[in-house]
Amino acid sequence: MSLDENQQPLLQEEEERAYDSDEKVLVIGIDSDAESGGTVLPPFSWKKLWLFTGPGFLMSIAFLDPGNLEGDLQAGAIAGYSLLWLLFWATAMGLLVQLLSARLGVATGRHLAELCREEYPTWARMILWIMAELALIGADIQEVIGSAIAIKILSNGVVPLWAGVTITACDCFIFLFLENYGVRKLEAVFAVLIGVMAVTFGWMFADAKPSASELFLGILIPKLSSRTIQQAVGVVGCIIMPHNVFLHSALVQSREIDHNNKVQVQEALRYYSIESTTALVISFVINLFVTTVFAKGFYGTELANSIGLVNAGQYLQDKYGGGFFPILYIWGIGLLAAGQSSTITGTYAGQFIMGGFLNMRLKKWLRALITRSCAIIPTIIVALIFDTSEDSLDVLNEWLNVLQSIQIPFALIPLLCLVSKERIMGTFKIGSILKVVSWLVAALVIVINGYLSARLFLQ
Repeated sequence: MSLDENQQPLLQEEEERAYDSDEKVLVIGIDSDAESGGTVLPPFSWKKLWLFTGPGFLMSIAFLDPGNLEGDLQAGAIAGYSLLWLLFWATAMGLLVQLLSARLGVATGRHLAELCREEYPTWARMILWIMAELALIGADIQEVIGSAIAIKILSNGVVPLWAGVTITACDCFIFLFLENYGVRKLEAVFAVLIGVMAVTFGWMFADAKPSASELFLGILIPKLSSRTIQQAVGVVGCIIMPHNVFLHSALVQSREIDHNNKVQVQEALRYYSIESTTALVISFVINLFVTTVFAKGFYGTELANSIGLVNAGQYLQDKYGGGFFPILYIWGIGLLAAGQSSTITGTYAGQFIMGGFLNMRLKKWLRALITRSCAIIPTIIVALIFDTSEDSLDVLNEWLNVLQSIQIPFALIPLLCLVSKERIMGTFKIGSILKVVSWLVAALVIVINGYLSARLFLQ
């Protein structure tokens, strides 16, 4: 009996973990507050909020990747302002899912993939792993090709699509190198990239001057027609991304807290909730910018059905002209920031998913190489096939968004089951009301995606 007890810490140390203890960010004051305050939650601190800020913004990158931009621009061009309500509610539902993911990671000290490995039989966790990998590969294809398209735009077509894919794959390792300088430095890089997207797409919004009244009506009044089914599927599918659920539960473990200390866990959840909500509000505004720019410029025109990620920059240039700085390059810079940032977070998600499900203890560069290869190889094949066919590439992006929609239950259902178990969550299991709301939201997302996808297949 004593042998098993002595071996238990060693076994835990050998298991795969999201972050080693020397990689975590020390939150100054959280220990002293917990000790002095007993069971009382300390007062709000802006300094602590700043120290906890980071994981939510990395998570929000998945709401701003090229797949989202593809869905945004096509929703705006084909449906006008009518799907803004769906974008709003999809983001709200996405926020609830991500808050539950963060709750799981903070309360247990383990991320979703690790808990799936420990809680489910081999056949179930293998299915969940394969589905998560498929969703990740589909998202990664969009992200890498989005970056490649941006490089092609900014190089005036000198760099072909397949070469842009290769450059993006190499860039990924350069950014991963920044992790050696600490988590906060890497989070700062992502903050800059999100800022670039906000400035570039905000600039486009200011140039286009969309109708404020139509914008607010689009958010407040639900509308859906058979003509916009595919765009609706894309909006929901690219907002709630399965791999992001796994990612966020791991990212929140980058802060050093005692998961057995109730006050510290409560305090961490408070600050993570604030920063995640702020990050997704910013991501919603950026998505809104893109949708309304294309709604104002192309809704109801003959060009609406032909606009995609590949030719969007040129169409914007033809519509709005050059100005002080050509809008084509503004679009290209924003798209490049979206593509580069999302490929890095995709790599992180791939490492956490593979490491968690398979308990792989490999060096980070080797894990990154394996996870990147899983996505880069099919992406290069796609780039070579579709490089000369813009229409086919845009159709592929649309169906990849549908793939994300189909994969949603394989991340949502395990998450909701785990956060509902007292044995796993302790006192932080979700209450009855939140449990009912969460399952209703999950059921709504699954039913809506199933219905819209079925109608899309039947068209």
